Amino acid sequence: MTSRVPALLALSVGSVLVLAGCATATSPAAGGDGDRLKVVASTNVYGSLAQAIGGDDVEVTSIVNSLSQDPHSYEASARDQLTVSQADLVIENGGGYDAFVDALIDASGTTAPVITAVEYSHDYPGNEGHSDGAHAEGDSHAEEDHAEGDDHAGHDHIEGFNEHVWYDPHTMEHVVEDIAHELGDLDAAKADTFEANAKKLIDGVAGLETSLEKIKADHAGEKIFATEPVPLYLTAAAGLENATPEAFSEAVEEGQDVPPATMLEATKILGSGEVRTVIVNAQTGGAETSEVEGLGTKADIPVLKFTELLPDGLTYLEWMQQNIDELAGSLTR
Repeated sequence: MTSRVPALLALSVGSVLVLAGCATATSPAAGGDGDRLKVVASTNVYGSLAQAIGGDDVEVTSIVNSLSQDPHSYEASARDQLTVSQADLVIENGGGYDAFVDALIDASGTTAPVITAVEYSHDYPGNEGHSDGAHAEGDSHAEEDHAEGDDHAGHDHIEGFNEHVWYDPHTMEHVVEDIAHELGDLDAAKADTFEANAKKLIDGVAGLETSLEKIKADHAGEKIFATEPVPLYLTAAAGLENATPEAFSEAVEEGQDVPPATMLEATKILGSGEVRTVIVNAQTGGAETSEVEGLGTKADIPVLKFTELLPDGLTYLEWMQQNIDELAGSLTR
C-alpha cells in the first residue's frame, strides 16, 4: 500500500510554487455554478453515488476516474490539492486504499466533512456493534477534527481487513445514507431532495441484495477462486466459499511474487474440479494472475474480470448488477 507520509511530503514541498502558477486556472471543482455544492470523491465509484444523490445540486469531482489508474499507487497533484481545498464534502474509501486523500486533506487544510466508507462496514475493526444510525449524529472526521490536525491513523491499511467495501451492498447503503445526511446539513433547503434520491438508490441496492440472495439459494457453499480480495464481499453475500490461499491473494495485492509452494497449492485447487468460477482484477495483472487464468481455462472454469473502478457509461447500480449477473451466469454453466 502507498504510504501517506511520502505523499504528504511531496505535496508539502512543491505544491506552493505549483499552485501559484495554476491558481487562476479552472480546476475540475472550481468552475461550476457557485450555488452547487462541491463534492470531491477519491474514485468515480463514490463520485457516482454522490451524483445520484445530489443530482443537479452538486458538482462532483472524482480524482481517480480511469480504469488505467490504481488508487493504491495514485500520486496526487497540486491541482488535486486545490480541488480538495475548495470542496464542501470529501468522500474517500479509507483503510489504506486511497491514502492520497488523507495527504490532500492535511496539505490543503480543508475543514470540509469527510465520509470514510470503510467505517460503515460491519467488518471494520471495532465496528462489530455498528448500527444503522451510528453515523447519523455526525461523522468522526467533522470540521473540528481537521482543525485540530487529525492524523487519520484509522485510515492506514489494516492487516486482515478487506478494504474493498464498495463491493458490499450493505455497507454502501450506510454510505449513501450519510452522503445524503451531509449534503442536507450543507444545504438544508434541499435536504428532502437529497433524502428522496438516496432512498431511490438504497432501493436499488436492495435489488442487488435480492439478486445475491438468489445466487445464495441456488449455489451456497460452491467455491470460487479470486486472485485478489476485491470481489469477496460480493461473493460472500452470494453464499460462495473463497478457495484462494490467503498467501496467494495477499502477494498479488501487494505486488509481490507468489511463493512457489503457494502457487503449487493454487494449482492443485484449480485442478481439483471443485472451483466453479475464477475472478481476476481486470486493472492489475502479473505472471501468477495470467497463470491462474490459464489454469482456469484449461480446467474449463469460467474466468470473470472485475474492476475496482466504475467503467464508463455505467452507474454504480448498473455496474454491480452486471457483476452479479456475470457471477450467476458463471455458476450455471
